[in-house]
Amino acid sequence: MGIKKRHWALAAAPLALALLATTGCESTPGAKAESKAAPSTSAASGARSLARVCAKPAAGPAKAPAGAVTVDPTVVGDLAAKTKSSPPNTTFWLRPGKHRLDPDRYAQVVPKEGNRYLGAPGAVLDGGKKNQYAFGGTARNVTIRYLTVQRFVAPQNEGVVNHDSADGWAIEHATIQHNSGAGLMAGVRQKVRANCLRENGQYGMNAYKATGRISGLVVEGNEIVGNNTGDWERRRKGCGCTGGIKFWAVNGADVRGNWVHDNRGTGLWADTNNNDFRIEKNVLEDNDGAALIYETSYNAVIRNNTIRRNNGVEGRREADRGDTFPFATVYLSESGGEPRIRARTNKIEIYRNVLENNWSGITLWENADRFCNSPANTSSGDCTLLVKDTDRCAKPAIATAPLYADCRWKTQRVDIHDNRFVLDKSVVKCTVKCDRMAVLANYGTYPDWSPYQGERVAEAITNRQHNRWHDNVYLGPWKFVAQDQSRVLDFGQWQGTPYQQDAGSTLDSRAGG
Repeated sequence: MGIKKRHWALAAAPLALALLATTGCESTPGAKAESKAAPSTSAASGARSLARVCAKPAAGPAKAPAGAVTVDPTVVGDLAAKTKSSPPNTTFWLRPGKHRLDPDRYAQVVPKEGNRYLGAPGAVLDGGKKNQYAFGGTARNVTIRYLTVQRFVAPQNEGVVNHDSADGWAIEHATIQHNSGAGLMAGVRQKVRANCLRENGQYGMNAYKATGRISGLVVEGNEIVGNNTGDWERRRKGCGCTGGIKFWAVNGADVRGNWVHDNRGTGLWADTNNNDFRIEKNVLEDNDGAALIYETSYNAVIRNNTIRRNNGVEGRREADRGDTFPFATVYLSESGGEPRIRARTNKIEIYRNVLENNWSGITLWENADRFCNSPANTSSGDCTLLVKDTDRCAKPAIATAPLYADCRWKTQRVDIHDNRFVLDKSVVKCTVKCDRMAVLANYGTYPDWSPYQGERVAEAITNRQHNRWHDNVYLGPWKFVAQDQSRVLDFGQWQGTPYQQDAGSTLDSRAGG
């Protein structure tokens, strides 16, 4: 785990990785025509339909359901003790009040298979800043509903609810807040619906399973707000370990109808060998970092989302430091469509989204020095899903087919269309470096046995890997970056030879709203 701020890999310091880019920010007049793409209505409807879960949480049953075991908040440890003494498939009803575990740091509830935990209105499970975990163990098909879980102190990268990433859990109508680490972990077929994941120290959810891959994950109708209160990127620079939700090696996820906002870092971050995502009808706004990062991963549909005012803190900070990389609000890093990996799509398709007044737009990136077995691979020990034996990715075999292609994650088959991109610099409060669309890579230098040195990767991602923008609408003074950070283009150059991007798209550079 752990990844991966975007910086250049230097031969003398290979782990200081690369993401370079562009400069300049002058506005350039572009063509103005009738808009073909009109995605704003469908995307904005997602915003209107979202429940404000944290402000108005759904109430649980006021009386114990028939056959349920009643849990008494005045008895310390009552929930854990009754769970231990009851058979599988028991329903527990937590009475109103503050429920506490024994004061031992490792005290936790260890459910049995099929257990159901229902909170009455006002039921809170409180860790008292002493207990690390609320619910753990390997029991399958556990349900937690209508319960507030707060003030647990899980360590970094660990979670409070479903600590051991057991399978088949359903967490619904819960408020998980003010915990250290992650509010919850994830297992196979987990359903996370209509929860408030608020102000947790690292993540709202860390979708990571130590053994095996996660599949069938549903994240729907949640409010994910204010997470990373611990400011982990400052404490461990470059850890790439923060955000509203982080996904690791998830094969099949539906992320829809969520309100992801005001997180201290990235909103949604899929990192390392994820596949088959549908990210749709979400509202992602006011996150300090990117709204969405899809990194070293495959095959996704990103559609009908409303994406507003993201990346204003991190993008501005890097610009102020003189970094010319096009830090974007939707960032695809070494991620693309791969027909050989089974999914509901064989490309990454980004369409019918509204992106409004973010720090820049969409960046497609490949680090030429990042591939299996390279010291510059920050996903340490991981290889692509196309190579089972990582040791094969070594000289001399890596220089020839099929390993030349299969040993690196590639940004390819990305189709960006029918989106609406709005930029008003007076709203974003910027003058430079906030106005980019980009497709680029660095100049390969490292290691000395790499077959990807020079401009090979930059030329491929720009011209030969089927990455296309088309039929989009641009309002505002947009610039475009192709191949490397030095090539900053106006709309006409972007549409012209050799790039031939954004066929059927329109630009009104004088508009901003």
